Amino acid sequence: MKTRAVALRRSRTNRMIAGVCGGLGEFFGVDPFWFRLGFLIALFPGGVPGILAYLILWLVIPSE
Repeated sequence: MKTRAVALRRSRTNRMIAGVCGGLGEFFGVDPFWFRLGFLIALFPGGVPGILAYLILWLVIPSE
C-alpha cells in the first residue's frame, strides 16, 4: 500500500490566523484543535513562548 507524502505547508482551507495549526495537523495527521490548544496553553506563561513559536513557524513554513 502506498501512502501519499505530505509536505509541511500552512493550510489555506483550515486556518484561523495564518494556517500554521491547520498545516501541522495535516502534516502529522492530527486534528488541528490539538495544536491550537497547545499554542493557547503556551500563551499562559506571559504570552511570549506561544506567540514567538507561532510567529517563527509562520515565517518558516511555506504556504500551500
